[in-house]
Amino acid sequence: MKLVPRNDSAAFICQDANHARPGAACCSRRAFLGGLGAFGVGNLLIDRQAGAQGAAVDEKPFRIDIHHHLSSPGFIAVIAGRRTGQVPLMKWTVAQSIDDMDQGGVATSILSISEPSVFFGDFDAARTLARETNDFGAKVIADHPGRFGMFATVPLPDVEGSLREIEYALDVLKMDGICMMTDYQGEFLGDPAFGPVMEELNRRKAVVYTHPFRNDCCRNLVPDVFEPLIELGTDTTRTIASLLFSGSAERFPDIKWIFSHAGGTAPFLMQRFTYYFAARKDLQPRLPKGPAYYLERFYYDTANAMTIHPLASLTKLVKPTQVVFGTDFPFLTAKATAAGLREVGLFSTTDLQAIERGNAAQLMPRYKV
Repeated sequence: MKLVPRNDSAAFICQDANHARPGAACCSRRAFLGGLGAFGVGNLLIDRQAGAQGAAVDEKPFRIDIHHHLSSPGFIAVIAGRRTGQVPLMKWTVAQSIDDMDQGGVATSILSISEPSVFFGDFDAARTLARETNDFGAKVIADHPGRFGMFATVPLPDVEGSLREIEYALDVLKMDGICMMTDYQGEFLGDPAFGPVMEELNRRKAVVYTHPFRNDCCRNLVPDVFEPLIELGTDTTRTIASLLFSGSAERFPDIKWIFSHAGGTAPFLMQRFTYYFAARKDLQPRLPKGPAYYLERFYYDTANAMTIHPLASLTKLVKPTQVVFGTDFPFLTAKATAAGLREVGLFSTTDLQAIERGNAAQLMPRYKV
């Protein structure tokens, strides 16, 4: 696997023309407003509706948020120095998280790092930043008993370093599972290079939460379109396809996968996955039970996916037992997410109780009441 050092300067929100994305002449006012519209104005409207209806706040917090970001001091320094533009992550504080949780009826948030994670071309630096992030998360958990858990960061594509960090995070820090990006230097999670990591996670029957990454292949493809609008959901689908068609989903059946944002576009592409599998007889040994079997066993969160459009497709693919509550804080709020799940009209009261707490508690028994 060829490793090429990356220079992550693509921005969530362009701050001024001097911070334009690579390959673009500048950050236009239209692109800036488009980004705000996608991740700001829409959330404000949902939050206002939730506040008016009082649908997302309960007297006693009970929800488990499995898609809730933290930023360690080291991570903030790195992304600020590289001008990634991820302002909400750079401004994140524990107090902000607790306030959002209290407003949205969340008892416990499972913390995790967001993109671009910790690898920027240097294995030693990635190991150091992964350890700093995990130790910082462990302190947050200790300082606020019961309010937080964590999916630990690993320094992939460094396999040896990742194996060491898995041992430290799960055996010493007692983390809830492992956080991985959907790709590392263009290699997806089903790549044979990551086989030793998958073997170890499978041996441990670990929970593995995945977060999408803006793949280098597909930056700045559509002028004036905010990259994460398309690319994050698409990269989740790429790594799901990689796990399926490489045979990794079959070889490592005891890994408990959680995919962000309702599985990206994977539920919508299920027909194509099925047809492709049927046409390729050589794939059958890799997926002896067919694509649907594995997709139906994965878990999917509701972060940025609490409306009819993503959920209609997801709920035709999986049962409510495979859906877990996630908010994408600090980019979205718990109150808005909870209100959206109620307003969408797809779930019974029993289903909502499972999605908002029960399914996560089943995955991570320490949270069972």
